Amino acid sequence: MLQNNENCTISLEIFEGPLDLLIYLIRKDDLDIYDIPISGILEQYQNYLGVLEELDIDVAGEFILMASELAHIKSKMLLFGKNEEEEEDDPRADLIARLVEYQRYKFASGWLLQRNILGRDVFKRPPVQEPAVIEEEELSIEPFALISKFSEILKKAPRHQVHEIEMERISVTERIYQIVETLKNNADIDFEFLFQEKTRSEMVVTFLAILEMAKLKMIRIFQVEHFGTIRLSRSMQVGDMEEMQIPKDTIIQ
Repeated sequence: MLQNNENCTISLEIFEGPLDLLIYLIRKDDLDIYDIPISGILEQYQNYLGVLEELDIDVAGEFILMASELAHIKSKMLLFGKNEEEEEDDPRADLIARLVEYQRYKFASGWLLQRNILGRDVFKRPPVQEPAVIEEEELSIEPFALISKFSEILKKAPRHQVHEIEMERISVTERIYQIVETLKNNADIDFEFLFQEKTRSEMVVTFLAILEMAKLKMIRIFQVEHFGTIRLSRSMQVGDMEEMQIPKDTIIQ
């Protein structure tokens, strides 16, 4: 069992690539994908990387590379359009094309995943009528939306304690079982409730515990509306949650 959360690296599959993060930021602020405000996007992107760094989550090099690319585009934007005599290409053009193509790919793959086994694995002549438009199922929380909410919570916590008290730090595994206890008598709970009256380090451990529980399908994280209140509910019986062995290979000391 992990005794503390220091020097701990968490690698989770739920965090997708940098294009997913950019698309999330564009959608969150209802921006025009064909006219991206690079300065604002770069600032938000760097804020997300800062939160991931504080969590000690293993950020792939492609995220860092995208940050450099955005900074390069920002510098080119400062010169873009200044010389009226020469016709220049929009420095964002290549990025926009990749985002649009990736968004189409994500929509197509999501549509295929929602089809039944016959439709996904065995293809046959389609019916005469056009298929109905697939609507989003109940709003499962996006990983980056979860990070956004946690970032807001973390900003309210003091970065340094006024009085340092020597105490045994709680591990991610221990926090998981504490959350299981909280869920025993509640059908669902507010995400922010789990961070009340916690120190900054306890907040980090709590967030990592929530991510691990989601990965193990112990809980479901959802919203009732886009960008609404984030809630957690059990996705298995309490007894099964209590008996579950937390894999050590996902939590590395």
